[in-house]
Amino acid sequence: MASTEFVVNNKIHTATKVSSPFMANYRRELRMGGDIRKKRKVESATEFTERMKKVHEEAGAALKKAQEEMKRYADQSRKETEEWKKEDRVMLNTKDLVFKKRPVCKLMERYVEPYIIEEVVSSNAVKLQLPSSMRIHPVVNVSWIVWYKEQVEE
Repeated sequence: MASTEFVVNNKIHTATKVSSPFMANYRRELRMGGDIRKKRKVESATEFTERMKKVHEEAGAALKKAQEEMKRYADQSRKETEEWKKEDRVMLNTKDLVFKKRPVCKLMERYVEPYIIEEVVSSNAVKLQLPSSMRIHPVVNVSWIVWYKEQVEE
């Protein structure tokens, strides 16, 4: 455990790209053993604080840049949430549902039945009016449902 902690604290992090966490906090590298009686130049407190401020500013800027980059990539796959209302008709995704009468999944419909929204629990969840034969919880995530479109017959 100690060797793992040593490696983590002594490695340059990919987000900061400045220095190791130990170096950012104490402005010196972790000691791996060796001669503890080695004489070093002791810097003044003002020099130390100035260097520490600089390291913290660099690390903060690198973390801010990494955060913006992560947000940009995460936002690429996000879309606006749809506004669901009570009494809307929706179709339920069958991806994770188990049907005993239909053992072959690849021949099954992607969405089943138009169900009515009984209640909007939150912007991410709705409660559906499901038949008692469906043995799932009536509150589902909105990613499981799509709008029901009436089919026009000619």
